[in-house]
Amino acid sequence: MINPFKNKKGLGRGLSSLIGDSNIKTSNDKISVSSIIPNKNQPRKFFEKTALDELTNSIKERGIIQPLIVRKSHDQNDKYELIAGERRWQAAQSAGLHEVPVVIIEADNLKSLELAIIENVQRKDLNAIEEAESYKNLIDKFGYDQERVSQFIGKSRSHISNSLRLLSLPERLIDMIRLEKISHGHAKILVGMENALLIGEKILKKKLSVRQTENLVRLLKVGNKKNNRNKDPNIIATEESLSEKIGMKVSLNNKKNNSGNLTIEYKGFDQLDRLISVIKNNY
Repeated sequence: MINPFKNKKGLGRGLSSLIGDSNIKTSNDKISVSSIIPNKNQPRKFFEKTALDELTNSIKERGIIQPLIVRKSHDQNDKYELIAGERRWQAAQSAGLHEVPVVIIEADNLKSLELAIIENVQRKDLNAIEEAESYKNLIDKFGYDQERVSQFIGKSRSHISNSLRLLSLPERLIDMIRLEKISHGHAKILVGMENALLIGEKILKKKLSVRQTENLVRLLKVGNKKNNRNKDPNIIATEESLSEKIGMKVSLNNKKNNSGNLTIEYKGFDQLDRLISVIKNNY
């Protein structure tokens, strides 16, 4: 049997190594659209309507060229759980198709999640928050560390770390990024800023570019430095370094006898969970 993924090359291990070059059993078939159920671990949550409509029209004209990847459902008899190709599945339903081409594989929950993440990352279908949540899912549910995620995805450790730091932002700001009201470039600047949400709202209201946002943040940091001018430069450098690492405001108060306290400010349970995860994964 010819495997449709065998000769494809992608980043990291890719679909070819996860399907074609692995011991996963596969079979090609056509199954009814109604027999497919969504993947509960699907990394992609947001589907842009215009692009989905365009795909629907393409499927009406040419059908589905690349098969969906599914596995037999563990919970529902005679059903198949979608692993990769949810946008094609949704468009097929809109196009009125009764059957779709699929590759049926045997895969556990981890392999299912790996395949879903790889397909979406290769196609660049995930927004910045969905990508970060995918990496966090591998870490929280399947015991990956950042280095293993980096090797699996084929991206640098710093990329994985910076991606995860986006999840430390306020929830409202995360929603703005998820809906692509604020770009990934804007988001990276806001990580670690005490007033990130306020700046995010200003970006929307004033339609600030990434460069304009950088200038605004620079001015705010200059103001903060003036307030800290009586503080030891080494302490300030340590605060800034820690804040950059964990994406939260850090205050270090060192007394003359070298005792003191280290304060980390978090906003909401999401940031607290992220802080606890960082500590557990690194110490």
